[in-house]
Amino acid sequence: MKRRLINPYLAILYLIPVIIIIGVFRFYPILFSIRASLYRWGMGGPGTFTGLKNYLTILTDKYFWQAFTNTLWYTVFTIPLTLFISLFIAILLNNKLKGIGILRTVYFLPVVTSIVAISMVWKWIYHPEIGLANYLLGLLHIPPKNWLSEWRGIFELITNRSLPLFLKGPSLALLSIVIMTVWKGLGYNVVIFLAGLQNISKEYYEAAEVDGASGFSVFKNITWPLISPTTFYVLMMTTIVSFKVFAPVWLMTGPPKGGPLGTTNVLVYHLFDNAFNYSRYGYGSAISIFLFLVILSLTVLQKKVVEPRVHYG
Repeated sequence: MKRRLINPYLAILYLIPVIIIIGVFRFYPILFSIRASLYRWGMGGPGTFTGLKNYLTILTDKYFWQAFTNTLWYTVFTIPLTLFISLFIAILLNNKLKGIGILRTVYFLPVVTSIVAISMVWKWIYHPEIGLANYLLGLLHIPPKNWLSEWRGIFELITNRSLPLFLKGPSLALLSIVIMTVWKGLGYNVVIFLAGLQNISKEYYEAAEVDGASGFSVFKNITWPLISPTTFYVLMMTTIVSFKVFAPVWLMTGPPKGGPLGTTNVLVYHLFDNAFNYSRYGYGSAISIFLFLVILSLTVLQKKVVEPRVHYG
């Protein structure tokens, strides 16, 4: 029986709608942003061609570098919290417990809930007078905190002394947003880790039990290596999402300049502020290209450094 050959032109015909959608909503905005970044672009459209001036402005913009530093702090705290808490919960849910299906659903609910609704709820939780966070601190006899308006760094607050800029750490306001966003994305990452855990053959654990291994030894030598592809995926996605954070900052701390003394101002918020509040579309586009290059560089670095340590198969 002869196989019927597929006409390649027919395949291209089926791909045309997808190519158009990707071209219009993906590649065209990127090319448009690159073009806009080379102009002094305002409300009236493209103005004077400035070449790389918008990119050079980045080097001298103190608010940009504050936003960049805040984004780094946000990412540095979000990644380990996301990895460890998600994996810990996934390991618990991987056991045979009563009502496990309900628990999995509960953990996933924040993922499908609107970020606007969640931000408003957490803004109430962080309220300095009637918020749940300070109520719980009161039960532990800890003084209340100004969660979303505290500009001092957390290491400064812990040590109760003035520290150099690079040792202050993120502000309490920024850390409050980190806690909320980690909680928001927890369900998705738990499901990913749970899929990785359930993909491990039980034969490995049975062999380890026969050899007398248990507890942390089993996790270190079996579980951790075999879920390394899953961990690598969560690491990469969390890094990308962390650098693109915007909505919680805008909704919970908001203008001007991203919360108390700009300590929650992140790159995407700074981009938004310049492009849409000050009509500096050219400069905003330059920031977007810079952000794209940073994320691309980190992704390549992770693939070069981390991926060789991943155990596939």
